Amino acid sequence: MSTATTVERGVIARAKELTPEFAEGLGVTLAIAAATTLGKLTVPIAVQQTIDTGVEAGGGPDVGHVVLLCALAALVLLVTSGTAWLVNVRLFQATEAGLASLRVRAFRHVHDLAVLTQSGERRGSLVSRVTSDVDTISTFLQTGMLVLVLSAGQVLLATALMFFYSWQLALVVIGCFVPLVLARQRLQRPVSRAYQAVRARMGELLAAISETVVGADVIRAHAASDRSWRRIDGAIEAHRQQAVKAQTATAVTFTAGVFVSGLVSALVIVLGTLLGLAGNITLGKMLAFLFLAQLWVGPVQAATEVLNELQNALAGWRRVVDLIDTPVTVPEPATPRTLPTGPVDVRVDDVAYSYPGTDKVVLAGVSLHFPAGSRTAIVGETGSGKTTLSRLITRLVDPTSGTVLLNGVDARDLPSRELHHRVVAVPQEGFLFDATVGENVRRGRPGSTEDDVRAAFVDLGLGGWLDGLPEGLDTPVGQRGERLSAGERQLVALARAHLADPDLLVLDEATSSVDPATEVRLQRALEGVLSGRTSVAIAHRLSTAEAADTVVVVDAGRVVEVGSAAELAHAGGPYSRLHASWTSQNA
Repeated sequence: MSTATTVERGVIARAKELTPEFAEGLGVTLAIAAATTLGKLTVPIAVQQTIDTGVEAGGGPDVGHVVLLCALAALVLLVTSGTAWLVNVRLFQATEAGLASLRVRAFRHVHDLAVLTQSGERRGSLVSRVTSDVDTISTFLQTGMLVLVLSAGQVLLATALMFFYSWQLALVVIGCFVPLVLARQRLQRPVSRAYQAVRARMGELLAAISETVVGADVIRAHAASDRSWRRIDGAIEAHRQQAVKAQTATAVTFTAGVFVSGLVSALVIVLGTLLGLAGNITLGKMLAFLFLAQLWVGPVQAATEVLNELQNALAGWRRVVDLIDTPVTVPEPATPRTLPTGPVDVRVDDVAYSYPGTDKVVLAGVSLHFPAGSRTAIVGETGSGKTTLSRLITRLVDPTSGTVLLNGVDARDLPSRELHHRVVAVPQEGFLFDATVGENVRRGRPGSTEDDVRAAFVDLGLGGWLDGLPEGLDTPVGQRGERLSAGERQLVALARAHLADPDLLVLDEATSSVDPATEVRLQRALEGVLSGRTSVAIAHRLSTAEAADTVVVVDAGRVVEVGSAAELAHAGGPYSRLHASWTSQNA
């Protein structure tokens, strides 16, 4: 058995395991399909019986007998057309149930993957795996698989009937296709590789298009349109070339099938005529055999076209299975624990972190304590590791070594749903969904009322800003919040976090996109909002650091200073230099 075949069987076995819905009721569907296939044999049998026992009857043509046979054949065809419809419906229902389950599982797994794992693969490629690749699987299961199911039974029954009418002609038909079947495995290898590459090129194409659409403003601002178009044109051309290569590889098997099909028809006519002249086959059986040969050759020839869809579907299956089998580096705890209520006490105990699959150390030997109800600011140069530290506290990633304790409980022992309900992070760029301002804020606490949402803005001192929006809470924000400015998006994100009412709030440059006037207003509002709640803020602004109880200075993955802003400003260390830089910028 070739390596390629082993891999394909492994993919199919894994796919069946992931989507058992495909196999539900399959036995009944196959039984109905078998009945449908029997109907297709009605025509050749009716032809043989009509000619041999009706047209060429001993006393001359028996018109009544011919009419009876034709009526029976019509009745059988009518019944089997109904069973064919039923097979289609059952297959569609099973495949749609399986595909829906597959999409849900794939999407959920994408969200279960760690932030760095998601960032390691372009978003467009991830989207391709759960949309385009699943659609390719859908196309095969609802068309190609139906052809395979019906054709398999048709070939078996047609073979039996061909041997019944003339074993000599049956051997000729089968003998013509033996070389093609034997060569199939060798022909399949390049086809399989080609379609795997097609799916990969499609993922790259979608990634390029997605990135260009999302970054349209940046592209225009930097006059990079020509470069972006060249990238997309290159991705389109790469996909076109690979698709042509795959179709060319498929055309080899298709052409071989067409040639053998024509050869079979010619040989059956010639040899059948000779057998008829020798008295070894009747005219009715001869004509019936011609119909059977086409019923036999048709599915075999169609298999080359189905092969095209099968290889494409297998390539899609492989990409989806690879996605679902990507290890979750931040798994749910085997024995979950509950986080004690109240403000969260955070302890970072000898934590180290390295990027997965690399030796690059981002944090090393970090030990910190953030008392419950305290306000801490983490400062440092770009790339110092402060953002990674915030990700560890919110368990977006797990430490390579050491522990992060929340109220004395290892963060790895807390269910993600409970953890992220009690610990809320506001990222540097407030992401908004394509909905209204109110709907975006309400995601912080599903089920909250319009009054609750409005109160969140008022608590933050943003009631006047909210009233100034065209439609207030009902103002649409557009995709990714593009109808609002960067600062306005961040205001909505802060209101959403406030409505969530977390016990630990982690702010990653949460005020970096607001103007100075708005920042002052926010800082005043946050004094009340953060009361009685633990907060950790990554700060690039002097005002954020000075408002904190404790400042943690991170440099090259290590904690180098801890103290109050006033103490560190005169200590002559790294914070003193940052403080001097901030002061000079604001002078």
